[in-house]
Amino acid sequence: MKKIKTKTIIWLIIAVVIYAVLFYLDATGKLSRQFSRLLIPVGINIMLAVSLNLTVGFLGELTLGHAGFMSVGAYSGCMFTVFMDLPVYIEFPLALLIGGLVAAIFGVIIGVPALRLKGDYLAIVTLAFGEIIKSVIINMDITGGSAGLKGIEKTTNFTVMFVAVLVTIIVIANLINSRHGRAICAIRDNVIAAEAVGINVVYYKLLAFVVAAFFAGVAGVLYGHNLGILKPATFDFNKSIEILVIVVLGGMGSITGSVVAAIIITVLPEVLRGLDDYRMLIYAVVLIAMMLINSNPRISAFRKRIESKFNLKKNMKEAE
Repeated sequence: MKKIKTKTIIWLIIAVVIYAVLFYLDATGKLSRQFSRLLIPVGINIMLAVSLNLTVGFLGELTLGHAGFMSVGAYSGCMFTVFMDLPVYIEFPLALLIGGLVAAIFGVIIGVPALRLKGDYLAIVTLAFGEIIKSVIINMDITGGSAGLKGIEKTTNFTVMFVAVLVTIIVIANLINSRHGRAICAIRDNVIAAEAVGINVVYYKLLAFVVAAFFAGVAGVLYGHNLGILKPATFDFNKSIEILVIVVLGGMGSITGSVVAAIIITVLPEVLRGLDDYRMLIYAVVLIAMMLINSNPRISAFRKRIESKFNLKKNMKEAE
């Protein structure tokens, strides 16, 4: 059996400590009601950003239909719980699985023809997919139409959300560090060279697309079971752009960056809510500042030095 890597243990310890601290603050009421309500939305945005980063950052393909996969998963999972009468401990996990699988199936359906396209063409096709899904949901009676799907049990809590985020990060991080992940990154760097060495470009593109869609669907189910209602307008073009902004701000190809950016983008508007007219101005200035910092060559060089030192120590330990 392979030894558990030191880096993985450290990150798991950090995750447990963060969970324990947040759970204690929330349970004891030391965390304000405003920030307590943000815990689950932050987790959902982390899942969406990390999953989108797989296709945009690591695969290098621009997609604008991530909210479409989220909506498909949300409605399929939430409709299952609304129309089925099962115990919560059976019904909710099944809803998460159904939402993820349905979104993954749509990922295959859209991905097979769409991923043969590149650049702007792929972005337009995925954007159209998201808008088509929204229009279909609005015109279906079973989904509640434009009024939304109601009667959803509010099952999502902080513990469930934290576990889902942790699983998302672990799965995608391990995928990136695997042989499949190296093939995905090779396609991003040079498609022609990847094809020349025998990498099945369509297969690995589809793999990244389907995995990202699956976790977007799961995030949608968690979202629906947090609010208790789903409205098609929530999953419009602006939602896809919001997720893309988080990925770009955090740094494409950086899971840690996506997590940090998701936290900042979700919490910042609430922090600035008391500033009234200046809130959006300060919000925009902070976004611009983050972009300038991320694009600074000195910051990038510093990150590379830290990563190279960490990898050197890691390799020395493994050699010992």
